[in-house]
Amino acid sequence: MRILHILDHSIPLHSRYAFRTQAILKHQRALGWETSHLTGPKQGPSLANEEMVDGWEFNRTAPPGGILEDVPVLAEIERMGEITFRIEKIVRRFRPHILHAHSPVFNAIPALRVGRRSGTPVVYEVRAICEDVAAARGTGRGSGMRYRLMRGLETWALKRADTVTTICEGLGGEIAARGILPEKVTVIPDAVDIDDFALSRVTDATLKQQLGLDGALVLGFVGSFYEYEGLALLLRALPEIALHASQARVLLVGDGPQEPQLKQLAAELGVAEKVVFAARVSHEDMPRYYDLIDLFVCPRLSIRYTELVAPMKLLEAMARGCLLAASDVGGHRELIRHGETGVLFKAGEPGALVAAVMNLINARDRWPALKVAARRFVETERTWAVNVVRYENVYASVMGQSWRT
Repeated sequence: MRILHILDHSIPLHSRYAFRTQAILKHQRALGWETSHLTGPKQGPSLANEEMVDGWEFNRTAPPGGILEDVPVLAEIERMGEITFRIEKIVRRFRPHILHAHSPVFNAIPALRVGRRSGTPVVYEVRAICEDVAAARGTGRGSGMRYRLMRGLETWALKRADTVTTICEGLGGEIAARGILPEKVTVIPDAVDIDDFALSRVTDATLKQQLGLDGALVLGFVGSFYEYEGLALLLRALPEIALHASQARVLLVGDGPQEPQLKQLAAELGVAEKVVFAARVSHEDMPRYYDLIDLFVCPRLSIRYTELVAPMKLLEAMARGCLLAASDVGGHRELIRHGETGVLFKAGEPGALVAAVMNLINARDRWPALKVAARRFVETERTWAVNVVRYENVYASVMGQSWRT
């Protein structure tokens, strides 16, 4: 089995997208499948068309540059032309059985062009809906011509792909709502390599001291600081929590566009000394920070994006055996079973967040069972070793028995 993966970006860049890709490639190789990998222009400039990273060869697509680079629609058309050219070259050399195009749609369209010309089946993996991500992050609007254009392109590609995969049930429902037959859509959710998340939970005393968290009850968050993450809600809840639990502190690990506003809000609320902003850390170093956290809090607001997409950070926290409190948006409900693997509270309501946190603080006898159940959920339902095997049926559905050759 030979698969050409067409990607937005990859390692050495660090992102949820890149880490999911590496897990897929690692476990497909373990199954004996041969993979080739192409990244689009958004990977950035490269010194060569091929690059070795940690023992993996990636084909790169150089950014076109020129006067069209700053013209949104024309720039994307030019980039898709470059991706199409690179796919065609690799297909002639590698002769893949499958073209596996991963979001965004600007990868799917070139794959569909080459797939039709070469007779190669196309699998389109939807990791997010581009127009909704842009709206959630403030780089686009949830209406207007560009939004409708992107939505139309996405639906066009979904209907023409031979089969579709996606990362969560929310996105699966959205795809089906666009008229895609349910039997054409397979959910292969995010997962973890469970061996990377030991349950030692040995606190790094030096790191804890450096962050000023000695003796603290740590309410933590790890990720990017976007408005939809609801971190302002957590800070607004902190004064009330601190009235009942004076040792409570908030640890925010990461960075993002909302960081200045969050720091200003903490000062306005008079809790700046109770909030620790830790810069973004490497993926390898992340377990040390998870282990500082007594209660992992995900207060995401309810918007279209958060209702559809389940966050990887929550899954990693579960694998690490963290105690969890999260808002009841759709993405969180896919991962947390209320009262069993964590607790859910009403999204957007500081009072509900305070109540959920205080109920857990006052019921420490429940913590071990909640942590064990969260870890067990990951071990039984969300490991890459189990999930990647699902691609076998996906590929077989468009190739028949020829996938075995």
